Amino acid sequence: MTDIAARKDALLARRTELTGEIARIEDQLDDPAPPDWEDRASERQGDEVLESLGTHDLAEIRAIDAALARIEDGSYGTCVACGKAISPERLDAVPTAARCRNCA
Repeated sequence: MTDIAARKDALLARRTELTGEIARIEDQLDDPAPPDWEDRASERQGDEVLESLGTHDLAEIRAIDAALARIEDGSYGTCVACGKAISPERLDAVPTAARCRNCA
């Protein structure tokens, strides 16, 4: 049986971690551009990587929020497509899973 309280705690902890990462990324992106053209070009490439990481983090936060909403409404661990239980092994691997392995 899945320990919902432990899953919720883990999801909340991951959400807090991601929120901190996004804040650090935003802080780095707000740094002033260096005056040297070559340094600016190099920094722009780094900014693109940071933006990509931030986008990935935001997507993961949305998935976590959806999983937390399913916990609150009692549907966590039930496939949104077929209505069957999502295996604990799948939830261990992907705690935000909304679909069982067969429907994913």
